[in-house]
Amino acid sequence: MARFHPLTVTDVRKTIRDAVVVSLQPADGGDFDFTQGQYLTFRREFDGTELRRSYSICAARSDGLLQVGIKKVDGGAFSTWANEDLQPGDTLEAMEPMGSFFTPLDPAQARNYLGFAGGSGITPVLSILKTTLRAEPRSTFTLVYANRSVNTIMFREELEDLKNEYMGRLTVIHVLESDAQDIDLFTGRVDAEKCAALFRHWIDITSIDTAFICGPEPMMLGIASALREHGLDDAQIKFELFASAQPGRLKRKATATGDAGSAKTTEASVTLDGSARSFTMDKDQTVLDAALENAIDAPYACKAGVCSTCRCKVLEGEVEMVANHALEDYEVQRGYVLSCQSFPVTDRVVVDFDQ
Repeated sequence: MARFHPLTVTDVRKTIRDAVVVSLQPADGGDFDFTQGQYLTFRREFDGTELRRSYSICAARSDGLLQVGIKKVDGGAFSTWANEDLQPGDTLEAMEPMGSFFTPLDPAQARNYLGFAGGSGITPVLSILKTTLRAEPRSTFTLVYANRSVNTIMFREELEDLKNEYMGRLTVIHVLESDAQDIDLFTGRVDAEKCAALFRHWIDITSIDTAFICGPEPMMLGIASALREHGLDDAQIKFELFASAQPGRLKRKATATGDAGSAKTTEASVTLDGSARSFTMDKDQTVLDAALENAIDAPYACKAGVCSTCRCKVLEGEVEMVANHALEDYEVQRGYVLSCQSFPVTDRVVVDFDQ
């Protein structure tokens, strides 16, 4: 089953008007050791309906605490409740840390890292930044942080303190959409054109070993394109998408291809927690929805292909994954899929959530 653990809220503080930093303490001994850049998936009932939402950890591994940043979203039940009603002493239910938005660190190495963050996309990047600078004392980090205005900059004071602590190793460039700045280059949107200008005048892109991007999808695509045009390959570019142009799974009728057969149903076998369950499912249904419908408590959060909570491995048969904003190419090549976005193509499909 999807394993949720109780976490006790030890502190809630504002970082800007519409965002809070929530400190948490495991209440049942769950394993909440995390890697920089990972996230927690929470669940809570609102008016009898269970909502699951994922929020990135903003603490460094060496901070000795568990913290997430939650920015209020218009119409967002969970984020509004967290910003307005959540109090120290309350209990939240969360899965253990997940996500692959990181790269292994080595204290002996001297690397140059580049981070791009938009709005609340700073949350996992802050965890990566702090952990990296402490774990690799010879490495440097340049952060380009895009916001609408000065008063929407999350963790502004903390970033200033980090600049002073790691003087010469940490550079922070704030790009503001509506507030004018002394340097024109730092005003406007962070797109491919802006990146090209930054690479010409401020950032030696040829020295960068790894780049991290977290923000809205259009911004991420423009930045990734600019990074590739300036010499970085896909292995050097790490993504974390917190919002998607595709708000949920796609509805469509499955069409058989090749020798996949013409049946409208699939015989599915799903393994979770060491137990395999078999059932018949429609081909116009996602693997995740079919599993949930058959009383299998498969893990999930966004159902939009943005997080990787619902990741599973296809052991037999074939599925069509209609959206993927979370898995790396090498994971897909090894047979991993996002079950919330995967429709059966063959008449038999075997998937495993345990691998």
